[in-house]
Amino acid sequence: MSEAYIVAAKRTAGGRKGGALAEWHPADLSAQTLNAVLDHSGIDPSAVDDVIIGCVTQAGEQSAQVGRTAVLASKLPQSVPAVTIDRQCGSSQQSLQFAAQAVMSGTQDLVIAGGVESMTRCPMGLNARAGKAIEIPSDPTPRTVKDAYGVPGFSQFVGAEMIAKKHGHTKERLDAYSVESHRRAAVARAAGVFDGEIVPILGRSPEGEAVMHSRDEGIREDASMEGMANLKVMLDDGIMTAANASQICDGSSAVMVASAKAVKDHDLKPMARIHNLTVTAGDPVIMLEEPLFATDRALQRAGMKIDDIDLFEVNEAFASVPVAWLEHTGADPEKLNIFGGAISLGHPLGATGTKLMATLVHALHTNNKKWGLQTMCEGGGIANVTIIEAL
Repeated sequence: MSEAYIVAAKRTAGGRKGGALAEWHPADLSAQTLNAVLDHSGIDPSAVDDVIIGCVTQAGEQSAQVGRTAVLASKLPQSVPAVTIDRQCGSSQQSLQFAAQAVMSGTQDLVIAGGVESMTRCPMGLNARAGKAIEIPSDPTPRTVKDAYGVPGFSQFVGAEMIAKKHGHTKERLDAYSVESHRRAAVARAAGVFDGEIVPILGRSPEGEAVMHSRDEGIREDASMEGMANLKVMLDDGIMTAANASQICDGSSAVMVASAKAVKDHDLKPMARIHNLTVTAGDPVIMLEEPLFATDRALQRAGMKIDDIDLFEVNEAFASVPVAWLEHTGADPEKLNIFGGAISLGHPLGATGTKLMATLVHALHTNNKKWGLQTMCEGGGIANVTIIEAL
C-alpha cells in the first residue's frame, strides 16, 4: 500500500460572527485556501486528481455542492472534480482521511482535502430549519430513532453536560481550562506561531475598514476566571456557558495529500506522513464522548501508547470534551492544544478538521517533534482520529 504524505496545510485566520470574513461568499473563502496549498506546493493545478470539502450547514450559499463551486472559484481548472461531505464537526478531518485512503489505495496521487464554514452567512442549523419556511417537515431525526434511545431529540449541549456530570467536572474546572486556552492562543499569536499556516486575505476591521485579515479574532487576552464566573449557563442546572464552549467562527482550510510517486514526480517536500486513520461511533445521546474511545482504538491499531505521541489536537467543542479526554487517556496536558483551541480560536464547523491538522503539522515542525494525534467529537456520537509523523 502506498504511503500518503501531507505536502501543504493552510487555513484562514478565524473570523467572528459578523466579523472580518463576513463579506466572503463561502465558495470564495474556500478557494483562498485551495489556492494557498497550490501555491505552497508549486504544482501545476491540473495535476490535482480530486478535491474533497467538508461542510456542515449545506444550505443557502453553502448548498448545491459548495466543494465544486469552490473549485470553480479557485485557480484549479474546471477539469478537477470535487465533492462535499458532512461528518458534522469532523467533516474536513474525514475529508483528509478520504484523501489519504484514495492515495494509499493507489487510485489517486494528488488530492486536496479541506473544509469551509461561514457561520455568519449560513447559521448553524439553517439546513435543518429550512423546511419550516415552506411548511414541510424539517426534523432530521425520525421518531423511530428517538424512541429507540428514549429521548425527545439529540443535542450537543445536552451531551456536553452529560460528559461533565459523568466525569465529575465543576464549572470552575472547565472555566480554568478555557482561560488557559485563551492564554496559550494569545501567547502563540504574539509570537507569530500561526504565521506559517494562516493565509492572509482581505477582510473588514471592526471599524469597517478594508484590512488584510491574518489574526484570529476570537482570542481574548483578558480572559479571566472572574469574567467567566457569572455568565449564563446554556441549560438549566448546567455548567456549560458560551465561555467554556467553542466560538462561532467563519473560516476555511485545506491540506494537500500526495503519494510517493507524486512527491517524486513533482519534486514535493513532505511535511508529514499519515500513519493511522481511525473512525469509530458510540452513544448518540452523550454524543461528544467518543474521542476518548476512538483514541484508544487508534493507538491500539497503530501499535502505540499515549506517551509515544508528542502533540495532540483535541477539538474544544466544549471544555468538558478535552478535559474528559485528558482524564481518560492519561495524556500530558502540556502536549494538548499547546496553542489554544476552538474555545479561543473558533470552530468553523466543516473547516475545523483540516484547520486543526494545519496547526498540528506546523506545531510539530516548530517544536521539533515527531508524532501528532488529532481527534474531534462529532454529531451522532462519531469521532475521527488521525495520527501523523512529521518529516
